[in-house]
Amino acid sequence: MTKLHIRRTDDALWKGLLENIFDDFLRFFFPNADEVFDIKKGFTYLDKELSDLFSTEESIAPKHVDKLVKVLTKKGETKWILAHIEVQGQKDKDFSLRMFTYYYRILDRYRVPITAIAVFTDANKSYHINSYETNFMGTVNSFKFNTCKVLDQDEKQLEDDDNPFSIAILTVLLGLKSKRLNDEQLFNLKFRLLRNLYTRNIPKKKIDGLLLFLQLYVRFENKDYKVKFEQVIEELTENKNTMGIREFVLERAKKEGKAEGKEEGLQQGIYLKSLDFTKSLLSETTFDDEKIAAMVGVDVSFVKKVRTEIS
Repeated sequence: MTKLHIRRTDDALWKGLLENIFDDFLRFFFPNADEVFDIKKGFTYLDKELSDLFSTEESIAPKHVDKLVKVLTKKGETKWILAHIEVQGQKDKDFSLRMFTYYYRILDRYRVPITAIAVFTDANKSYHINSYETNFMGTVNSFKFNTCKVLDQDEKQLEDDDNPFSIAILTVLLGLKSKRLNDEQLFNLKFRLLRNLYTRNIPKKKIDGLLLFLQLYVRFENKDYKVKFEQVIEELTENKNTMGIREFVLERAKKEGKAEGKEEGLQQGIYLKSLDFTKSLLSETTFDDEKIAAMVGVDVSFVKKVRTEIS
C-alpha cells in the first residue's frame, strides 16, 4: 500500500474552479438559485476588494482560499448581493470568528445582503463549525453561515447529481476517503470519476476546469499510472490541451499587476503564476516540455530550466 498524496486547498486550483463553475456552485447550495439570481448576466469577482478590507499586519488577511463575488438578482428591492466563500482545509479554532469578521467588514463596506459559505475539506470528522455567537451582559450576537462538510457528503447522491460542482466534491471526497490506496485502486476510482464527468451534459470549458482539478488534486505516486491516466484523458479530449486553470492563473496575475499600477508588477505576477503552474504540471503529470509550455503559455526553454531546478 502507498500513502496517497493530496494537494490540499491549492489556491490556484480552487479559485480557478470556483470562477469556472460559480453558477453551479450557487445551484449546489441554493436549489432556487435560478429564480433568485440573474445568473445569465455573469458574476463580478472582488478578490482585490476583499483583500483591501484587511491591513497587511492582520493575520486574518486573505491567506486562505476565499472569494467575494457580486451576484445580480432577478427581483426585489436589492439589485445585487455579495457571496463570500471560504474553503477551509484544516481545523481552526478561530474560523467562525474569521467568518464573522469578514461578514461585518463586507457589510460595513457595501451595505448589501451577504450570503456566507464555508466548504470544509479537512479529514476531521468532529470539526464542523457553522456559527459564531456571543452573549455578554444583555448584548447577544448570533451569526450563522452556510456550510458543506465534504467528509459528510453522500457519495451515491453526488454521483447521481447532475450539478458539475458535485464532481469537485467527489474529487475531494476521493482524497479524504482513500488515503491508503495503491495506485491501481486510485486509478480505478479516478477513472470512475472521469467517466462520470463525461456522461454529463457539461460545457467543454467547465469540463476542462474539472478535468484538471481531478488530475492535480489527487496524485499518483507511480509515474506509469500518471501516463496511463493521461492517455485516457487524451483519448477523451481528442488530444486537446486543458486550458481552464492556465487561463485563470494568468488572468489573475494580470489583474494583480494592474491593481499595483506597475508594469513590473504585472510582469512579476505573470512570471510567478507561470512558475507555480509549471512546477505543478512537472511534478503532477508526465507531460513533455513542449506540452507544458503550450499549456502555461511560455517558451520551452522556460520549462526546461524549471525542470532542471526541481530535479
